[in-house]
Amino acid sequence: MVCHSCSREINLLGKVGRKDECPHCNADMHCCKNCRFFDPGVSKQCTETQSDYVADKSRANFCEYFQPSKRVPLVAKGSRSGSDPNDVKKAFDNLFKK
Repeated sequence: MVCHSCSREINLLGKVGRKDECPHCNADMHCCKNCRFFDPGVSKQCTETQSDYVADKSRANFCEYFQPSKRVPLVAKGSRSGSDPNDVKKAFDNLFKK
């Protein structure tokens, strides 16, 4: 599983409990943003049609359909959002260097 908050990998030894926290950043693990059904582009931001609406997607909840996600979040706390555009251009140019 990958933490939605810090984007670090978490090795699971069993089911994710409602009170479990990320060992790296202490974010709630049993939350919508860590679930494989989370999709910000759909109704209720959840592809599981039978789930109840959850207002705060980053906080622990009681959803019975929760399944850990293996996706790396596109934006995470401490990420490079708002970084210098020149850094992005340099990274792109570096892709084509031999």
